[in-house]
Amino acid sequence: MSKPDDKQPRKHRNRVLKQGSIIRGVSHSEAVCLIRNMSETGAELKVGIDQEVPEEFLLYVRHDGKAYRCKRCWREGTRIGVEITGIEAKPNWHYG
Repeated sequence: MSKPDDKQPRKHRNRVLKQGSIIRGVSHSEAVCLIRNMSETGAELKVGIDQEVPEEFLLYVRHDGKAYRCKRCWREGTRIGVEITGIEAKPNWHYG
């Protein structure tokens, strides 16, 4: 999956360096990622080259104390662009 054409300008994203957890599916399995930049509407994540990331997932950011509902938009190697579609409280079952 590659980046979309840049026909519409992307909102400015602040550079950040935060650790996040990609929470997948009903089994609540998760994978660690690094958040490189972020805005109210999207983010760029860095993941392992072989790490599978579902089309939609919950991104929990302990530093923020929030879980962001995300939709994967593009992927290039270890970089993933996501659209943030909502914000939720920390999942009550999450240990972090």
